Amino acid sequence: MTEPIKIDIWSDVACPWCYIGKRKLENGIEAYSSDGEALPVEIEYHSYELSPETPVDFEGDEYDFLAAKGYPREQLEGMLTRVTSIASDVGLDYDYDHLKHTNTVKAHQLIHYAKAHGRQLDMKERLLKAYFVDGRHVGHVSDLGDLAAEIGLDRDDVIRALEADEYLADVRADQAEAQRLGIQGVPFFVLDGKYGVSGAQDAAVFADVLRQVQASRVEVGA
Repeated sequence: MTEPIKIDIWSDVACPWCYIGKRKLENGIEAYSSDGEALPVEIEYHSYELSPETPVDFEGDEYDFLAAKGYPREQLEGMLTRVTSIASDVGLDYDYDHLKHTNTVKAHQLIHYAKAHGRQLDMKERLLKAYFVDGRHVGHVSDLGDLAAEIGLDRDDVIRALEADEYLADVRADQAEAQRLGIQGVPFFVLDGKYGVSGAQDAAVFADVLRQVQASRVEVGA
């Protein structure tokens, strides 16, 4: 009964709802864990590219990017204002004026590198903040090396690994698993390998699901 509840999360660095969902999940885990009988929770992130065709050096701003995706320009300001407001509600200060669109496959490789060095959660958080809050570039290998160094990873070794695509196969394996599971959007959360939660749900939803997972283990004598 003391085995941690595993949460596998498919997510993209360039996904605004993924960062919001991360905070809501963390708040949900905090609420769930306030119960003295709560089980420990273990989190692992998996790669998902929302726009794999995006160039590393995208020319244009958020409005240009979304318009190219087919969103009517007259609706974009309202859309971004809403997302920014929801992010603010969970303590995130999104800055779309300085956001730099880019291809995220190297960022996903860096997350796998960090996982191999015991720092996956820290790297995921740093990349999301860099992209949505700090206006940093998360597509260039040199910039990714800088961000990795900020959390204590070896910058030179990170650059070596990224230039060699050392973790590209791990990224592709995550994406293949997402396809096998039928995941068509992110964030997507899989708890205990069998309970799926789609989207940036409220913290209370995550807390309830965690309680349900724990209760189901009791029922089957896990």
